Amino acid sequence: MAEPPKKKGFWNLFRSKSSATKEGKPDKDALRRVSEGDILGRTKRPDVDPSDGATRRRRPRRTDTNAAKGKGREDPNGSPYDPGPLTEWPPSGMSRNEELKLGPAMQLISRGVPAFKGHKRPIPHASDQYYALFATAAGNRGDETDAANHHDAMTQLMTLRLAETGPATYPWESLEQPSSAFCFGKRPGTITLNHWVSLASAVPPAIALRDSGVAPREVHLESIFARLKDLDRGLEDDDEDLMYRNLYKRLLKDPDKLRSPHKTLDKQIMDLIMVLSRPDWIDFTLPKNQVVTKFIFDTSEASTPTYQKFFHQLLLSLELELRIQSRHHMTDAKEKLLTQIPPTIQWNLALARRWRDNVRVDDYGTVPEDVQLRYKLRRRQVKMLKRFAQMMKWPNLTETLASLRRRDEDSTLDLVSSHAMAFFSGLVLPGPTFPFLIMNSLIDIDPDRATDNLTLLTHAHPHCGFQYRNSYTYWTATSIVGKVLAPTCRSLAGWVGPARPTVDLGRNQIARIRTRRPPRLITPTDARTMSERSDPLGPPAQVFPVKEYALVSPDRDDDAYLTDLVRIELLSLRPCPGPTPSTNTIPSVAGGKGGQAAVPRYYDAAVQFAIDGVSWPLRLAFDVEFVSAWPCSDGPHPLFFDYVYTPVKADELVKVRDWCGAVGGQQQQQQQGGGNGNGVGNGGAGGMGVSSPSTLSGGDEERVLVVEAFGVPDNEVLARAWCAHWGLAAVVADLGRTCMACAIREAYAAAVTVVILVDDEQDGREE
Repeated sequence: MAEPPKKKGFWNLFRSKSSATKEGKPDKDALRRVSEGDILGRTKRPDVDPSDGATRRRRPRRTDTNAAKGKGREDPNGSPYDPGPLTEWPPSGMSRNEELKLGPAMQLISRGVPAFKGHKRPIPHASDQYYALFATAAGNRGDETDAANHHDAMTQLMTLRLAETGPATYPWESLEQPSSAFCFGKRPGTITLNHWVSLASAVPPAIALRDSGVAPREVHLESIFARLKDLDRGLEDDDEDLMYRNLYKRLLKDPDKLRSPHKTLDKQIMDLIMVLSRPDWIDFTLPKNQVVTKFIFDTSEASTPTYQKFFHQLLLSLELELRIQSRHHMTDAKEKLLTQIPPTIQWNLALARRWRDNVRVDDYGTVPEDVQLRYKLRRRQVKMLKRFAQMMKWPNLTETLASLRRRDEDSTLDLVSSHAMAFFSGLVLPGPTFPFLIMNSLIDIDPDRATDNLTLLTHAHPHCGFQYRNSYTYWTATSIVGKVLAPTCRSLAGWVGPARPTVDLGRNQIARIRTRRPPRLITPTDARTMSERSDPLGPPAQVFPVKEYALVSPDRDDDAYLTDLVRIELLSLRPCPGPTPSTNTIPSVAGGKGGQAAVPRYYDAAVQFAIDGVSWPLRLAFDVEFVSAWPCSDGPHPLFFDYVYTPVKADELVKVRDWCGAVGGQQQQQQQGGGNGNGVGNGGAGGMGVSSPSTLSGGDEERVLVVEAFGVPDNEVLARAWCAHWGLAAVVADLGRTCMACAIREAYAAAVTVVILVDDEQDGREE
């Protein structure tokens, strides 16, 4: 990956001169030391008088090694320094010209501040040119994070930790990457800092497995289900001879049966891996195969070979999973094995884990029609779908819930469709399929025939949405329309809605959104130097002058930000040029729906705003991301002078053009037939690290644009739409959880140049 051009100023010190960072699992004590301000490897701190205006002079300053290592954290009298929450700067009784040692400086400036750390980890079986990037944070003195609660967001089935049960502690522990456990942000339509960093990983293409040449025994469907039912009680790993007979007399062939029978766990694990490495099995790493119930939903005679092949593969995977998780298998060896086995085998294990946790065999026979399964999660899933429909204000809610209740009483929920079977059974692979399983289950249970036009929703085209009954539109949380409109909607189970309808879609119609992906602004070097670039104290020094810091806060003039100057006028969808979409015939299945459905076409999306009586259309041309800010504690916190930013009110945002050389700046201005006419011109700084939007031309490559989007949710929608128009990612911070200084520092950590400030508590918004 090509490195970005060198940048000037404080940020560039760490881009061009990064310190070596040890990769791997972060030490909790080290993270705690980082959160307290003990960050090593920082460059020399620039010496500047903040009152110097636009000129930032730098001179070398000696670094005290002991101070940099965290020594001297007490005041001159030897007692800990505990100033309490800050209300002014300098604090009462302290002169602006004082210089603080490391201990008092950390207590005043770093207490309760989140510390960010980037990680670059190698990918097994791949060359050095491929890597995975992650981010972790610590130090806010609380349990709050930037991630959404899985129970509240209904995303428990989107992630899986292979090594152990329970949620992943670190993002690299989950099977799916980027990790869905660290994907959705706490605010609607946002992602976490880790997910933002993970999107810049260099992932290798899929590795094709060699044919091992080891074939399993031929086995009948009845024998497969007999063994699956036996394994409901667990593996007989206490009886070595019985475990050997059940595996090698029923399923595998032991090549060393006469000389050295494979009675140990390690040999049996290796034999199962070799058998599952055959290329003729179903590859669950492919997105098209990740709705696994499509292989077993159809129990007709024509589909029997596929049905039997799926359960044969499931049985072998379950035998492997139970042996790897056996209590006789050492923990260290188990973790090492799970990280080294090929991805294809890992996804087989994921399927086996889902089956083991959620499904049981009640009865079976010689043909698929004789098989009866019991779903342990059925009641929970029924309640979840009911709550999902209610919170999404489903237009046909009464009839849909009545249909759900009837099918639940008749035990026919799994006969509606393959998506409904996956959702109600819990046989869901981790990753992006779950949002489409829950929405398609709702659509399929809805008795209204109008939903026949919505049958082609698929995770293969995630950037999409649909309109239903001209009442509402619903958008995936990964689509730019969903991310922009989310402040006015609910974000649930990977969906954003109910959103405003649009006249550009039919009464019941799916729309795919065409966008461009802006270049990633974060690099492996940015990730490795994240701690240093976002250090609240700035670069290391022997002393820390008080005058180099300031308490920052937005302009809280009620008349200015609570006045309803911004309103969303309409959502516009313009069809993209191309052939007229064809019509697909949806086959009718038992209890399902059939008919004609038009193949969804692509649209260009735009949102039109009324700002003080003037209409402003903003095209959602770029698929940008919005990062939910990590919460801080004991705020507000002082901001080091070299974290430069420019504040702007939401209703004045449309006057800012081509911020920091935005990707879409020049091209979109040409399309609009204008240049930088309404842009802001060069000028001096208005305060420490601050300048006015009327005196700065588009910002420099470091400067952060702080958008004050208080008041009605339409202000935040405007800020997000402006980012999508120009191709700029942003950090979104609720001032009730994250102070302005910490939000700006996180923007530096994430290498983004826009911060959107909101205040849900002050504005009276719903959670």
